[in-house]
Amino acid sequence: MAESNKPALSVDFSPVKIGLAFVFLMILMNIFLGILFGVNEDFFQNYIHAGIAAHPSLFTDPAKEQDIIWRWVERAHFHAGGIAAFVLGMVTITALTDMSDRRKQVTSILMGLSIFYPLAWFAMFFYAPQVGRAAAHHTLLVEMCVKVGVGGLGLGMLSLLLWLFFPAKKSL
Repeated sequence: MAESNKPALSVDFSPVKIGLAFVFLMILMNIFLGILFGVNEDFFQNYIHAGIAAHPSLFTDPAKEQDIIWRWVERAHFHAGGIAAFVLGMVTITALTDMSDRRKQVTSILMGLSIFYPLAWFAMFFYAPQVGRAAAHHTLLVEMCVKVGVGGLGLGMLSLLLWLFFPAKKSL
């Protein structure tokens, strides 16, 4: 069989490396939380229980509240893994485009900012036993994390989709 003269696929990931770094941090968050759940789930459950016990006036049904708050830290874990997988694909597609290096960089960073969304779930879990579920939803940190995470992902996706479906016309 004769060797092909086609060059091997070569992709320069340097313009998207900051976006990739965010993705890898999300993957690490997912793995780290999963390991902690497996090794010592009681740590999280006890944290929630102690907070509810210390602030009983904030919780009408402590058992139900404990389950809901536990679900929030699980969501941090699930969202970190799912969003990381999705954004890894989108950043890879961005690297494969012929966008300018600057646009690739900005697009990948914006998509990488989605790391703040699972951090918002973790922050709600962290604050809820001390301030109550409703108040935890509305802490400044949680609201900023949601806005940055969702906004960054949305703007990054918009940049990529506009390039994919409405490419700039090339001059002759």
